[in-house]
Amino acid sequence: MFEARREQELAELQAELQAETYRPGSYHAFEIPEPKRRLISAAPYRDRVVHHALCRIIEPIFERTFSPWSYANRVGYGTHRALRRFTTLLRGHEWVLRGDIRQFFPSLDHAILKEMVERKIRCRRTLNLIGRILDGSNEQDPLADPYFPGDDLLTPAERRCGLPIGNLTSQFFANVYLTGFDHYVVEHLGQRAYVRYVDDFAVFSDDQALLSEVAGRLSGYLQGLRLKLHPAKTQLRPTRLGSHFVGYYVLPDRVRVRNENLRRGRRRLRAYQQQFAAGDLTVAELTGRIRCWIAHLDHADTWRLREQLFAALPFIRMAGREDGAGISGPARGLVEQQPEQPPLCQPQQEHSRQPEQQHRVPVGQHSPQAGTALRERRGRAGESPDLLRSPQRCAANSNPGSGGW
Repeated sequence: MFEARREQELAELQAELQAETYRPGSYHAFEIPEPKRRLISAAPYRDRVVHHALCRIIEPIFERTFSPWSYANRVGYGTHRALRRFTTLLRGHEWVLRGDIRQFFPSLDHAILKEMVERKIRCRRTLNLIGRILDGSNEQDPLADPYFPGDDLLTPAERRCGLPIGNLTSQFFANVYLTGFDHYVVEHLGQRAYVRYVDDFAVFSDDQALLSEVAGRLSGYLQGLRLKLHPAKTQLRPTRLGSHFVGYYVLPDRVRVRNENLRRGRRRLRAYQQQFAAGDLTVAELTGRIRCWIAHLDHADTWRLREQLFAALPFIRMAGREDGAGISGPARGLVEQQPEQPPLCQPQQEHSRQPEQQHRVPVGQHSPQAGTALRERRGRAGESPDLLRSPQRCAANSNPGSGGW
């Protein structure tokens, strides 16, 4: 609807913003079960336009104050740069303090956030707009433990908290909220071996007692922001055992994909296989989706894992089907399932007690076959001969590339 009358909608939004009559609309809320249950709130399209416009104006003001070790929702940063820093720090230290903030987005206190914003922005109209966006947030999940030292019985009910997961402004304000925390860790506590991605952070050291003391100080600092560390997910452990971060399991000699991520990926691949067989996915659509999964795997040591995945899941079009044209409805079964082949490696999920045993070509110990495949990949402008590499496994002999899973 917005796109159909875009110029008129934009003109109306501009007039409302200039006259300060703009009011956010109602959110569409829904739940997702994986990787864990979350309440997602989708703002109306016209509100998202306002969110993007606002962030373009105020982001440069705050970006100068952000820590270089905060990697979420920032241009030029992101998940994989955070993973690289985490891996480097883990391999250079003996102990890691992994922290997770409990119910982070539902816990963000509006009064504290507004005070932080007001320290940097003086424009009254901009502050009013930010206030309307924050005040227009929908109700979030109730907090498991909403009380802090000094609270009385009614304090949690009197303080508005929670930002909707799904808003661009929520992601931006989350960084604003924890910027002081980043500087406290690095500058006040002197812990420069530090990395944070949204509400997950890690501090590294060779001194176990020092990190134990740091954990207590960080817990006290977060209480001042009305936040709490997750008691089960905050751990102090030796780096030789490895640690989870941004969807990967990092060990001193290799990086693995987390078991739960791999299980979800296998389920998606089986669904794609059925949709492609029934004609509900074109080759181009299938290739695009598979590239996304490969792009995730490619940042870990998963060469043999990828071989196993695609050897076990041939993608074959049912007889008589065109390339998805005019096809709809549920999958109707597969044809010509290839005979079962001996697996190249044992499925990772069968080793739940020892997740680090995911098979891969170890760092510095590549087999001749692996070296040949890697040289082939680098010599063909990024194409991967390892995946969907025969006409029987992919209609039209389409290579999805090695962007990585």
